[in-house]
Amino acid sequence: MSTDNDRSAHPHNASLQPILMNGHLLKVCRASRLHLLSPATHPPWLVEQLWAQHACGILGGEPKCGKSLLALDIAASVASDTACLGRFGVPRPGRVLFFAAEDALDVIHQRLQAIAHQRQLQLDAFNLYFITTPIVRLDDDSDRARLKATVERGRPRLLILDPFVRLHAVDENAVGAVAPLLAFLRSLQRKFHTAVLLVHHARKAASHLRPGQALRGSSELHAWSDSSLYLRRHGDLITLIAEHRAAAAPDPLALALVNSNNQHNPHLEIVQTLSASLAHEGDLEEQLITALNRSPMSRAQLRQTLCVRNERLGHLLDRLSASGRIVYTDHLWRVPLPIGH
Repeated sequence: MSTDNDRSAHPHNASLQPILMNGHLLKVCRASRLHLLSPATHPPWLVEQLWAQHACGILGGEPKCGKSLLALDIAASVASDTACLGRFGVPRPGRVLFFAAEDALDVIHQRLQAIAHQRQLQLDAFNLYFITTPIVRLDDDSDRARLKATVERGRPRLLILDPFVRLHAVDENAVGAVAPLLAFLRSLQRKFHTAVLLVHHARKAASHLRPGQALRGSSELHAWSDSSLYLRRHGDLITLIAEHRAAAAPDPLALALVNSNNQHNPHLEIVQTLSASLAHEGDLEEQLITALNRSPMSRAQLRQTLCVRNERLGHLLDRLSASGRIVYTDHLWRVPLPIGH
């Protein structure tokens, strides 16, 4: 229903001022000028390949798989302009604001000292700040106001909240309860151009699901994420999988906890790409099957033959026995005979 008067009022070279004809209409902007309403997104990464520049998202995984250590590694990288996990650069380093709701502050300090030592830096070089107020609740009006004021005052490049379960008392499975909390964090991101990383638990025994689907609680958490990192433990290795709403993800990575210089606080290091790791695991499976085709063996004999750690061998035996490729009878592992023999 366009008229000549409409076209003269809104020509192609109209100003950036959004159309607001009266107090009852929503603000509108021509598609070709949307980029002028958004903050610059070049370069597009906060941490290359792992976290988009202004992303809200989840760092998820089952308990005890290194989520908090990875969150600290990301924080240290952004705050000190050093590569995350020794590989992924930080195009726009800056201040990081971190709320750790579970770990004691002295433990965090020790872990950061180890990370700083590994990067040959002093901890004072990190533009990293921690919220030391004991409790912050996203479902409490006063706490939300205080968090918003703190972000507005500090203008961090990245806000990390670890973990989500300690930030509220709502039903995580209820979309109507979770959505307002995530909407508040999104509002911080949009108003202050701050990336938000939310550490969250995955359900136990959910390794058969896609990583985002394995997150505990409402599917709203997965839908909310612009960038997501998922950790899964496979014996001694930890798998890191990245997902992005608007960018290609890197290949999955295999990480390991490493103690350097006899320090008691480990850090995460990239061992190899996951494809190479799984290829090696596949080779090990075939070596085990080949050995058992020659002769049934005890677990101790298999460890000696394959030169493999006991924990890793246990995972391999569990997986192969569950699939029926090997069986345990008369205190020995063996390849089952074909049906009819």
